[in-house]
Amino acid sequence: MDKPEIDFIEGPPPTELVITDIVVGDGAEATPGARVLVHYVGVDFETGEQFDASWDRGEAIEFPLQGLIAGWQQGIPGMKVGGRRQLVCPPALAYGESGGHRLSGRTLVFVIDLLNVG
Repeated sequence: MDKPEIDFIEGPPPTELVITDIVVGDGAEATPGARVLVHYVGVDFETGEQFDASWDRGEAIEFPLQGLIAGWQQGIPGMKVGGRRQLVCPPALAYGESGGHRLSGRTLVFVIDLLNVG
């Protein structure tokens, strides 16, 4: 798969996690305690501006789900390897309503490709 383009989403930002499967995988399923290997793109819901993408660094990233933002902890389990899923994460499930993080208070949109689970 190539780096995804994230379409601008019309309307107000959601107040709850929105999960949309773009491609349903047919490999191993991610569980809440899994380590996942993913490629992802993240954009700001309101501006559509990209703030991060593993694709731009040229390599996928592996990490335990427990260490990630709540939106990923809730949104990745159930995905299967080979899948591509979009998550729209309100601030409470991303980097908080306020605080020191540059993305605090922002609704974030991620497109995640699940490459492997362990």
